Amino acid sequence: MTTTTDPFRTTVPLPPGGTIPLLGFGTWQITGDAARQAVGWALEAGYRHLDTATVYRNEAEVGAGLRDSGLPREDVFLTTKVPPNRAGQELATLQQSLTALGTDHVDLWLIHWPNGSDVASGTWRALVEAREQGLARSIGVSNYSLGQLDALTEETGVTPAVNQIEWSPFLFDAAVADGHRRRGVALEGYSPFQASRLDHPTLTDIAARLGKAPTQVIVRWHLQHEVVVIPKSANRERIVANAAVGDIELTAADMAALDGLAGQG
Repeated sequence: MTTTTDPFRTTVPLPPGGTIPLLGFGTWQITGDAARQAVGWALEAGYRHLDTATVYRNEAEVGAGLRDSGLPREDVFLTTKVPPNRAGQELATLQQSLTALGTDHVDLWLIHWPNGSDVASGTWRALVEAREQGLARSIGVSNYSLGQLDALTEETGVTPAVNQIEWSPFLFDAAVADGHRRRGVALEGYSPFQASRLDHPTLTDIAARLGKAPTQVIVRWHLQHEVVVIPKSANRERIVANAAVGDIELTAADMAALDGLAGQG
């Protein structure tokens, strides 16, 4: 991990090259002008990692927010996802995403979820092709188990760079985290607050001692575990606050206490 006090510049490496910012901005359930505005606020606050998906129906607004920011495209890490029901239409779907986003490539393209017991190896091969064509710099999956990651690798010979799953202190599983690390797969967590009990005494006590909100403690917990986190909000103040974690450091005891919240949600 590249260590810095700036959470926006803390990264982990991704194969076949490049890095992913550990802190990103999620856009699930934010649509229309609210999505364009929220993306603008996030980029103004310092976020340089945006996460969207075909099924979110907000790629055009995310792209508009990025263009409105005036930031160079290369300064922002951009992720989108393809649903497995687009089998046979993957590259056409990506082209639609690129057009909506207003870019000629994404930094990360994910299979949004496995197709039941089918790990979508056909779709995965299309993602590999997109990477080879330069349309996606890195490729990965979302909502896959470790067993499904292994099956996909065995069937195709290519291991996903990222697996995006629901994650929080209340869902922490050391075996899952270690399993991703051993496979060389970056773990990315979504819904960090929704999957948490923000009023749990362990969490609120740590937050009170640090003078921070429970949500900020959760973001910092992800960063110190080197897990990518993509908190989302359509509220400007919360967007800014969620990233205001560069001035705190959780102790080993804090981290252990937060890890111990697993299963208490």
